[in-house]
Amino acid sequence: MIKLVVFIVLSSLTDDGAKTIVGKPERIKEVNEELAKIGAKVKEQYVVFGDMDFVNIVEVDNVESFLKALVELNSRGTVRTRTYLAMPVDDAIKAMKTTPSIGHPK
Repeated sequence: MIKLVVFIVLSSLTDDGAKTIVGKPERIKEVNEELAKIGAKVKEQYVVFGDMDFVNIVEVDNVESFLKALVELNSRGTVRTRTYLAMPVDDAIKAMKTTPSIGHPK
């Protein structure tokens, strides 16, 4: 079974990106379709007000493909992203208990 990896992607539009959205608001969801081509699924997407324009929760089955897709999206000059790996708390607790330590100063 493929274990999906979850990322939180915060994105802000550039001036060119804002012009695109004003003229064609559905472009927002077209990006989701582009990501689906590489196996990434936008689970939730929100427009937010503040220093970021969107918050996206994305499930990924191939991190390398997702990395390339994000670089390509950013290279277009219409959006800038900040991407964070997200892990369920129970998985994090299990990892803390079962993963070898690199050493802890006493």
